[in-house]
Amino acid sequence: MNANGPDRAVRVPVVNEAKIDRVLIFVIRLGAFLCFAGWTWVHFYWEGPYGILLWQDATYEFASRLGISWDEFVGSGSDDGFVQKWLARIGWLYLVCTVLTLIVVKRSWLQMTGLLAGSGLLVVLSYAKYVAALRQPPMFVEHGGQMLMPVLLVLALALGVRHRATLVTAMVALITTFAGHGSYALDLWPTPATFYAMTCVGLDVEYETARTLLRIFGALDLLVCVGIFIPPVRRACALYAIGWGFLTAIARPVAGMSWSLNYWGADQFLHEAVLRAPHFLIPLYLFLLWRKPQSVSNSTDKEPS
Repeated sequence: MNANGPDRAVRVPVVNEAKIDRVLIFVIRLGAFLCFAGWTWVHFYWEGPYGILLWQDATYEFASRLGISWDEFVGSGSDDGFVQKWLARIGWLYLVCTVLTLIVVKRSWLQMTGLLAGSGLLVVLSYAKYVAALRQPPMFVEHGGQMLMPVLLVLALALGVRHRATLVTAMVALITTFAGHGSYALDLWPTPATFYAMTCVGLDVEYETARTLLRIFGALDLLVCVGIFIPPVRRACALYAIGWGFLTAIARPVAGMSWSLNYWGADQFLHEAVLRAPHFLIPLYLFLLWRKPQSVSNSTDKEPS
């Protein structure tokens, strides 16, 4: 007997793992949807970054072997050449992938194959940006989160959100994203001018201060890549990655949008944040996954009668 009467078990709420798993799937699905949606907007409103790959002699030589003349290859006006037509068609493939992220379900192997093909599209796109950046490795590496986002969704549906392969893929996606960004911020490769511009405008600081801050942020990026392997600090690293991934994503519209622009510049800059959703949603998935489960305690506090 205790002071309050008969012994009673102390009940602690039990985490409903099925509910948490649904949340994890939603986070991954949302990341894939926003990534494809942002790039779909780029392809339809602007143009995919494939020009560096297509406007080459080798590409024209390949077209010539298919019997396509220079005029047909280049075009005589807007969007009537071989290159322009295929660039426009790629946008529809991204739109299909965007829809697939919403409707794909477990055991729907055809839909999952489509998403894996979409991941291949993102690899080609990232390679084009890498070539355009004079083949600087961080440019390709920092797109790892986006390239692997559809793969992560497929693995989560096919194997489960807690499967080792899903977890490892998410960790690789996080590491590549932050390692690439950190390498640029630390000036291991020339720091892009946009990094300085976004830091100066977003934080309202001078160039020298922005440079110092970027070096600090770059070092933290690399520490996160190591810290997620250390169980005592991995959730803290994931939490930092959520915040920093979100801030770096919205830095583009914050720095570029203005009341003086049509639609406040949302049509020009908002997609830059949307397509970077994997940068903070993948760490969010890891943060939730690494949450310590609660358990039922059957212990009782007894006092002598």
